[in-house]
Amino acid sequence: MARRLQDKVALVLGAGSIGPGWGNGKATAVAYAREGARVVAVDLDLAAAQETAGLIHAEGGLCEPLQADVTRDADVARLVAHSLAWQGRIDILHNNVGMAYLGGPVEMSEQTWNQSLQVNLGGLFLSTKHVLPVMEAQGAGAIVNVSSIASIRWLGTAYIGYASAKAAVNQFTQAIALQYARRGIRANAILPGMMNTPTARASLGSTFADEADLVARRNAACPTGAMGDAWDIAWASVFLASDEAKYITGVLLPVDGGMTCKAV
Repeated sequence: MARRLQDKVALVLGAGSIGPGWGNGKATAVAYAREGARVVAVDLDLAAAQETAGLIHAEGGLCEPLQADVTRDADVARLVAHSLAWQGRIDILHNNVGMAYLGGPVEMSEQTWNQSLQVNLGGLFLSTKHVLPVMEAQGAGAIVNVSSIASIRWLGTAYIGYASAKAAVNQFTQAIALQYARRGIRANAILPGMMNTPTARASLGSTFADEADLVARRNAACPTGAMGDAWDIAWASVFLASDEAKYITGVLLPVDGGMTCKAV
């Protein structure tokens, strides 16, 4: 049986992990490769991208690791050109770059506010800007953006820049989905809930007594009694990127163990 993404080319932004373990982008890049995709793994930290590529190569997959700052137009143009030179097409664009900067509107500096918008939204804008013409010329493509349930719910932590940027990701995704619906291009967003990933631990660690406290309290907040992990995001991404989801576009898919169903 053919794998779900056989011979597709996936450009994964934020494909590394900032610490030990599996981050969403790292797991998704590996999952795409396991389903037959040829992966371009992009990260600000080249060593992190190379680690992901090494995992894919060890399983017999194809992966090209690249370093880029996706908030810089020249970097994004370069990595798109490199992807086309390597494989001649881009079938999947996966935007996973993001970081939660703590603080409400009073506590947060203007500089941090701007940085939060640039990191969580600016890179997504640039990657989409450069990849859409490629997909339009192909007559097909799938965009998967990683948002957050913080875009639609208050989760008890003040990170106004992150929540605002992720809310913009949602609308950006739906606007693209509708604008390009008749051109063979789909766009969907995944809204992770409380996930046990290196990025979550790094971003929120200062708000808890220690890592054990962080894990215990976040587990307790989840209806299932436990946080999700990076593979929950990865396999949802595989589905949305695959032809199984050929009639799905403009969807904001919570992957949150039921958290957004709670009234309180």
